[in-house]
Amino acid sequence: MSRTRAWVALAALSLAAFLYVTVETLPIGLLAAMAADLGVSESSIGLLVTAYGLVVVAVTLPLTRLTSSWPRRRLLVVLLAVFAVATALSALAVDYASLLAARVAIAVSQSVFWAVVTPAAAGLFPQRLRGRALSMVFAGSSTAPLVGVPLGTWLGQQAGWRPPFLVLGALGVVVLVVVLVLLPETPRGASDADRGTAPDAGRYRVLVVASAITVAGAFAAFTYIDPFLTRVSGFDPSALGPILLLRGVAGLLGVLVAGLVVSRWGWPSWLVVTALQAVALTVQFAFGADQITAVAATAFAGFALSGAASILGVRVLEVAPTTTDMAAAGTSTAFNVGITSGALLGSALLTTAGPRAPALAGAALSAIAFLAVLAEPRLATTRTTRPVPEPAR
Repeated sequence: MSRTRAWVALAALSLAAFLYVTVETLPIGLLAAMAADLGVSESSIGLLVTAYGLVVVAVTLPLTRLTSSWPRRRLLVVLLAVFAVATALSALAVDYASLLAARVAIAVSQSVFWAVVTPAAAGLFPQRLRGRALSMVFAGSSTAPLVGVPLGTWLGQQAGWRPPFLVLGALGVVVLVVVLVLLPETPRGASDADRGTAPDAGRYRVLVVASAITVAGAFAAFTYIDPFLTRVSGFDPSALGPILLLRGVAGLLGVLVAGLVVSRWGWPSWLVVTALQAVALTVQFAFGADQITAVAATAFAGFALSGAASILGVRVLEVAPTTTDMAAAGTSTAFNVGITSGALLGSALLTTAGPRAPALAGAALSAIAFLAVLAEPRLATTRTTRPVPEPAR
């Protein structure tokens, strides 16, 4: 496969990641318009995002196992077809029930997509380039909140909430065609990206647990960054947009930096981003009343979280004890468990202990994740032993 063809196929996979994340979170920006048109409450529209995440958590592992024998290109084409059709049906929904059904279908396709896109993208390139390749995929998902959701929200404000979903569905068709034409049809197990380069069940278990805790810490604090910045830091609500934009740019930078270092320093880079997140959230909690410090802490937390997501994809390729598809399905499930549990924890703390408490919880969870990652080498189940020299004759 030519290098140009590989990079174009990778760009299509990155765009697919961008589309999935945009569709998942776009209802947040179109809350009022969708609620008014469908005759439901804004909280009901918000539940479309929550339900989406719960579906991903519930079906990722069983569906990945069910489709484990499918050729990867064929599976991605089917997933993208479901995405395109269900996204278009979202735009054509006549009531809340039909919209919810379409969203569930998209979530089901996304659950398997995140399990297979890592080995699919990695298999396009030699091992030395895989960190950069995966950073491009995660750059697509990190760009969605920066570009996809704001543009979709703007278009929804100009033309109604339905056209943005039609546009995203059409882009899904374009990605489908590129994947169908350019992605090689490699049988499962034929690529070295289908197996861990240093399989280790112990390290993988730590990776799953640490990723869930890291993400829970991040989202305990980030989900309720609005009340923190306005009520603790004293920002006017009009400043939230630029601050979150800065966080998004920092997150994209985190993905790119992680892609450059993770192939050479896998475990150390994972250790560094968990430490950085713990420090950033601790600073936010302790010194967040100072506006400059609050903005800096928010940006560094975004850098750490997005970098962690990129590093996680490469670490799966290293320590996967079975196939990388199933290993990626496990970490994807852990990631979404972290998002849901962190948001719920932050909500409970916000109502009972005030706007600073979610940041403290996020810092504490991140510190626990750091300790788990620090202990990872000790929990390895595969030991490297030195060869015993033969006795002299």
